[in-house]
Amino acid sequence: MLIKAQVKYIQSLGHKKFRDADGVFVAEGPKIVQEFLQSDRVRLVQCFATANWLSSNAGLVTGKEELVIKTEDKELKKISFHPTPNQVLAVFTKPVFDLKKTKSGLTLLLDTIQDPGNLGTILRTADWFGVKQIVCSLDTADIFNPKVVQSAMGSLIRVELIYTNLIDYINLHPDTPLYASSLEGVDLHNNIAVPELMLLLGNESRGINPVLESLASKKIRIPGKGGAESLNVAVAAGILLSRLMFS
Repeated sequence: MLIKAQVKYIQSLGHKKFRDADGVFVAEGPKIVQEFLQSDRVRLVQCFATANWLSSNAGLVTGKEELVIKTEDKELKKISFHPTPNQVLAVFTKPVFDLKKTKSGLTLLLDTIQDPGNLGTILRTADWFGVKQIVCSLDTADIFNPKVVQSAMGSLIRVELIYTNLIDYINLHPDTPLYASSLEGVDLHNNIAVPELMLLLGNESRGINPVLESLASKKIRIPGKGGAESLNVAVAAGILLSRLMFS
């Protein structure tokens, strides 16, 4: 049974400052929670689950029983960040990556991606294409926002996200080509692939900061035939990664 203090604490984790203070995040739903429970990159802090979920997943929480609280559906609704609670909600420590390990191949750079759903979808898409690292501007949405966690599924334990000043990051890698997604760029289907590069995507409405765009080695665009003004940034990320990763 939930107590008021637990409800208040879980609700507070909807805010970045409280997640950062404790170094934790919230995950919901059987599939996501199962994946995190099986990972060695995160540690379970607390789990709130229905009797049905517990009876079907007893092996996942073996040895962690003291961290599990059996919860009714109506109680889950009090702490869920989604309209319809889904059997289980858990609090985990943030994943730990080896920051000293050298990454190679394609690095995705995100400039002020503010919609949590877009960020989560980009993260999941990057994971699908084998991207190991995403570098975000400081004003990009927080990866541990519950909406990002939900849309990214389990990908946030496989793809390292770094938040930093993108201009500084680009200047620290002068030998790595920087491609910027732009409506004024060269056709994506031209021969543009290189063994190692940085791909820069911009804000949903304003695009890439002009200062960042000026640092690009090449601008590339996705050709289209219809009348739409632009593509959703997460959709664009999927198309670009598909072309660049398999050239």
